[in-house]
Amino acid sequence: MRLWNSFLLAFSALLPLINPLGSALIFLGLTSEATPAAHRSLARKVAFNTIIFLAVIELLGSAILNFFGISLPIVQVAGGCVIAATAWGLLNEKDVNANARNKQVEMSAAASMALKDLEQRAFYPLTFPVTAGPGTLVVMLTLSAHASVPHLTTNILNHLGIFLAAVVLSVLIYFCYAYCARITTVISASTAHGILRVIAFILLCIGVQILWNGLSDLLGTVIEKR
Repeated sequence: MRLWNSFLLAFSALLPLINPLGSALIFLGLTSEATPAAHRSLARKVAFNTIIFLAVIELLGSAILNFFGISLPIVQVAGGCVIAATAWGLLNEKDVNANARNKQVEMSAAASMALKDLEQRAFYPLTFPVTAGPGTLVVMLTLSAHASVPHLTTNILNHLGIFLAAVVLSVLIYFCYAYCARITTVISASTAHGILRVIAFILLCIGVQILWNGLSDLLGTVIEKR
C-alpha cells in the first residue's frame, strides 16, 4: 500500500508537468523531417535519459537539501506552492497547446537545430527542458524530501514508488514521441484538453496537501517553542 500510494502521488504530480502529449507536439516540430524509424530511435534515447535524469534527482534530492541546510517543511511549503501554482495555470489554459507553447519558450534557442544534430542533443534540449523542465526538478526535489522518513522500510518503499512513476512516465514518453505524427491525427484537441483539466485539478489538490503538511510542521515547531 505504501508503494502504491507513493507511486500515485509521484505519477499524478509529474504527469501534468512532463505532459507527454504536449511535449510530443514540440518533439514533432523539432523532428518533422525525420523518418518514423528515426523518431522511434530518438524516442528511446529521450525516454532512457528521462529515467536517469529523474532517478538522479530523486536519489540525490535529500543530499542536495542537506548540503544547503534546507529543512523538509520548508521544501514542502515551497514545493506545494509551486505545484499548486502550476496546476492553477494549467486549469486556466485557454487551449490544449498552451502548455506545449510554454515549454517551447524554454527551448526556443534550440528550435532551429539541424536534423543531423538530434542524436547528439537527445539530452539537451529534447530531454531537458523539452520533456523535463525546471518545474519537474522542483517537484522531484519535493517528492524526494517528502518520501524521506526515519523508518527504513517505509523510506525504501516511498522512493521505489517515485522511481516506478518515473519509469512509467518514461514509457509514455517513448510511445508519444515514437508515434507523435500518428497521435496528433488520432486524439482531438478538445479531448486532450479535457484530460489535462482533470489532471490539473488533481495536481492542485496534491500541491495544497503538501503545502499544508509543511505548514503544519512549521506551526507545530512555533507552538512547541512557546
